[in-house]
Amino acid sequence: MAIQKIGKYTVVAQLGNGAHSTILQINRADDGRHYALKIVPIEDSDDRKFLLQAEHEFRVAQMLDHPNIVKIYALEKKTDWLFRVKQVLLLIEYVPGSTLDRMSGYSIPRLVKIFAQVAAGMCHMHRRGVFHADLKPGNILVNSRNHQPKIIDFGLAHIKGEDKGGRIQGTPEYMAPESVQGIVNERTDIYNLGATMYRMVTFQHPPPVVNSGGGRLGAKQHGQLLKPVRECNPAVPQVLADLIHSCLEFSPEKRPERMSLVQSELDRLADEYGIPDDE
Repeated sequence: MAIQKIGKYTVVAQLGNGAHSTILQINRADDGRHYALKIVPIEDSDDRKFLLQAEHEFRVAQMLDHPNIVKIYALEKKTDWLFRVKQVLLLIEYVPGSTLDRMSGYSIPRLVKIFAQVAAGMCHMHRRGVFHADLKPGNILVNSRNHQPKIIDFGLAHIKGEDKGGRIQGTPEYMAPESVQGIVNERTDIYNLGATMYRMVTFQHPPPVVNSGGGRLGAKQHGQLLKPVRECNPAVPQVLADLIHSCLEFSPEKRPERMSLVQSELDRLADEYGIPDDE
């Protein structure tokens, strides 16, 4: 669906606040449909990075088209009388629900189904040459009506072949060890997914590879601090625990080579549980 202008809209509710943004649920006058509207204020030259991030997020979203990836339909810039950008608006697919980190009570079979769908979305990203770089429960929006997950927030996403600027990307509890060296690729995303699955089935985080003082964990320390999945939650099937641990290997060479391998294993396990998509 191509949308050229955001146009007039009515605010229905506030959905949340980001680090430098507000997200509203709106009804758009042109088509009467509900959307999420991300509003990014640009107050001074120091905020230019937020303008660039919003433009990057929109550009990345235009490269993607998958049922498990949220769609961004339009970007508009509001300027002052000197044509300085003062506000950026992103028109985003509205999904009734909440992010995975705010949801509780999901069974292991339901979580496996969600993980498999997230992996499918990540496979699509990788085929399009995009690495998310910040996959975590807070960046997975789950539809409360059909439990379908949508990957969100492409602000840190890396497009293959483009310069990352050498910056460290991600959230410490979910970052792959090599990410502290500015490395972002398919295997760092696999680690992110492993950390996400670990958090959701054990109710704990894997050990952060960077502490608050900037120190970095070595492989030995990481192995000592990472509690086995089934020690944290004996209800987790051994096959799922093994997959999570393989994704969380400190050395990237020891992780699954492709996200498609992770997806295949999750699909197989989901099929065993037999949960339909719309249950």
